[in-house]
Amino acid sequence: MFKILFLTIFTVLLFFPAGTLSAGEMEVLTDKNLAVYFNSPVRSAAKEVAEMYPKIKVELESTFGWDLPLNPSVILINNSRRFEMMAESPLTVAYAVPNRNLVVIDLTKMRINPFSLENTLKHEICHLLLHYHIKGHNLPRWLDEGVCQWVSHGISDIIMNPKQSLLNKAVARGRFIPLSRLQRSFPRDKGPLLLAYEESKSFLNYITGRFGRDGLINVLDSMKKGEDVYTAFHKSCNFTLESLEKDWHESLKKKMPWLAHVSFYLYEILFGLTALIAVYAFIKVILRKRAYMEAEE
Repeated sequence: MFKILFLTIFTVLLFFPAGTLSAGEMEVLTDKNLAVYFNSPVRSAAKEVAEMYPKIKVELESTFGWDLPLNPSVILINNSRRFEMMAESPLTVAYAVPNRNLVVIDLTKMRINPFSLENTLKHEICHLLLHYHIKGHNLPRWLDEGVCQWVSHGISDIIMNPKQSLLNKAVARGRFIPLSRLQRSFPRDKGPLLLAYEESKSFLNYITGRFGRDGLINVLDSMKKGEDVYTAFHKSCNFTLESLEKDWHESLKKKMPWLAHVSFYLYEILFGLTALIAVYAFIKVILRKRAYMEAEE
């Protein structure tokens, strides 16, 4: 236990830059499963994490059929400003660092619907599980995020606006981000970043809807054995990844009613109508002026 605690503290100190987190300010709760770092005001949340982790571990092992022999470190941050200094984006609510077996959660954002501590923790632990079994750079970012959203009931790493779908706009305008551009990383700008998460979630829903849970697990099992993502999809689904991506795009277009398509072009339509009205009014003034001059003559 002392060895685990020492390694965990060493990981925390090594990971966080000087000034962003003081180990002396934090307490640690350890057991045989994990170590939870927290400030004293959020002790109850730390206990929740320790209590819910065994259940999450069992659920993930059951879903994937893989073991999870990890003792992760979970850091709970109760200061949004401090968390944003560590995160990639101000939209981030939590993130995982697989090569350090580490999860960091912004507790202040757990009050935002639909986030919950349990689903967020499950999402991040899923990242650790996937990277433990699929080595190196063989796991594309879009698949990594898509699978973790799938197992955590649609919960992502970032704050999404459920009332505004950028994916629907992309469907209407045919401006998807190709999956090939989401292999290593996601865009940093807000709009493309949100779209990348939406696409990842949507494509995984399409795959599981078409091939079932077993189809997805077969893909991941192939990648666990060392196959790249293109070979894994072709072997498991009998379709190339490119053709599946194209079919997914087509399925989204079919689901979107024509009225929704029109709504996304409403500004352009109104602008065009305004221009036509202006041209019509101009022509009408010219004709009236000409008729008046002819009458005068």
